[in-house]
Amino acid sequence: MELNILIETDENQRLDKYLAAKLEWMTRTQIKALIEDGFILVNGRIVKASYPVKRGDLVEVTVPDPEDSWLEPENIPLDVYYEDSDLLVINKPAGMVVHPAAGNRSGTLVNALLHHCKDLSGIGGIHRPGIVHRLDKGTSGLLVACKNDFAHRSLSKSFARRQVTRKYHAVVHGLIPHNYGRIEAPIGRSPQDRKLMAVMEGGRDAATNFRVLERFSEHSYLELSLETGRTHQIRVHMQYIGHPVVGDPQYGRKKDPVRQVLLHAQTLGFNHPRTGKYLEWSAPLPDYFETHLNQLRKKDSI
Repeated sequence: MELNILIETDENQRLDKYLAAKLEWMTRTQIKALIEDGFILVNGRIVKASYPVKRGDLVEVTVPDPEDSWLEPENIPLDVYYEDSDLLVINKPAGMVVHPAAGNRSGTLVNALLHHCKDLSGIGGIHRPGIVHRLDKGTSGLLVACKNDFAHRSLSKSFARRQVTRKYHAVVHGLIPHNYGRIEAPIGRSPQDRKLMAVMEGGRDAATNFRVLERFSEHSYLELSLETGRTHQIRVHMQYIGHPVVGDPQYGRKKDPVRQVLLHAQTLGFNHPRTGKYLEWSAPLPDYFETHLNQLRKKDSI
């Protein structure tokens, strides 16, 4: 599919934002990917997603034909908390990768979803069908997947507009003296290691709120809520303030004896894309998380 769009506004909006409003059947993430891959040109030139469009610009959009997917359905048990004809909410175990990538072409949540569902939305791409948001491999807890593009578009907008409730529980290193806190620091790709994220000038706005649930002599047990959904956001923000998540192999302490990340997506809530009714779920802490908490309580609760 090929589209030519002549800009007739003087608002100087970002290219990706302008096209997301113009092409309602595509998500902003999809549009960014097309821009990065050179399928969207402005006046015949490759530009960045942040390019400010101007009156008179000619935007050429090419949507490539769908590729055949090499994904295979796999009969992997899923802990389903809710399911209807539009979506399903799953309690993901720690250690499960959400979608396939290099080195993880099987055993992922997507492989399990393809077996569980007859249809999944295609907006996330051929290798991420149904996936609206992700959890890191080591993070357990609740996430939502969509069965059709209508639900996917609606929920993607809810996430973008910060209309989704997401609460996490985590154990972090160090004693946090204040009961409540807010971390507002931009996150971008680390220039030292492109596989990692970091707080950095020029990164995307990111905000995390937390409250202390329990204190121990050398650790704090927190509930965290996200205002934004940046990659590795909680882990990066907690490292940034000097209280990394216990068991975190990338952003934690090098000699941490705990081998599992003590971060759990406990609560998820949103307005159903079709009915508009608010729904919310909570998943209990995994056994290993609860066991570690109980050990701390016996050893050095304060």
